[in-house]
Amino acid sequence: MTENTPATATTSRVAIVTGAARGIGAATARRLAAEGRAVAVLDLDEAACADTVAAIVEAGGTALAVGADVTAGDQVDAAVARVADTLGAPTVLVNNAGVIRDNLLFKMSDGDWDTVIDVHLRGAFLMSRAVQAHMTAAGWGRIVNLSSSSALGNRGQANYSAAKAGLQGFTKTLAFELGKFGVTANAVAPGFIVTDMTAATAARVGMEFEAFQDAAAQQIPVRRVGRPEDVANTIAFLTGEDAGFVSGQVIYVAGGPLC
Repeated sequence: MTENTPATATTSRVAIVTGAARGIGAATARRLAAEGRAVAVLDLDEAACADTVAAIVEAGGTALAVGADVTAGDQVDAAVARVADTLGAPTVLVNNAGVIRDNLLFKMSDGDWDTVIDVHLRGAFLMSRAVQAHMTAAGWGRIVNLSSSSALGNRGQANYSAAKAGLQGFTKTLAFELGKFGVTANAVAPGFIVTDMTAATAARVGMEFEAFQDAAAQQIPVRRVGRPEDVANTIAFLTGEDAGFVSGQVIYVAGGPLC
């Protein structure tokens, strides 16, 4: 962790990004650090956060690697307390941690269902509950939950679709409850983004990843697939000072409208 001291109230915000070891989470952590925020890079395996932390520090930012299982309340509370003690009270939270256990309904096990629901929904609930105390005390906060275009339904993803749709309802409820404390809550719903998850989906359907991306791009109005940075850019806006009148919204970052 660097010892850089942010210069203003705007840049001194402390952010926690879950699932930040790679993919969208890592891109978001780097982008928020570039905005001047001290960032807690949280993932299940603390050692896996090293590359994200190193990239932030190399660019002159401040970052802390934190290992925690977002489905375990005691670990979440300990992680948030550690962030507050080390970096300062967290007032930005990006609930990005996620997993997939894709299968058709008749093949989906109880464990496949529970794991996906727990990581996405229980994880977002536990993290938000732990961090909101710091936000309400500060009279300012930003929560962004990662939903997905799969919230609209997607073959082989009954568990994932249900979890991502649930996050949209969770987000809107947080907006109602926390708004009077200066806290906004929004959801970002990515479409096709090049990540380990989409690579795993390509493998599941038996396609080479490059061919899978090419096929997806042909269905996207802007004729390209998304990158983690595309999502991070939207999250950066929603967690900034200028987004104080945007709350309870679901923003699809998908290269076009979804039918």
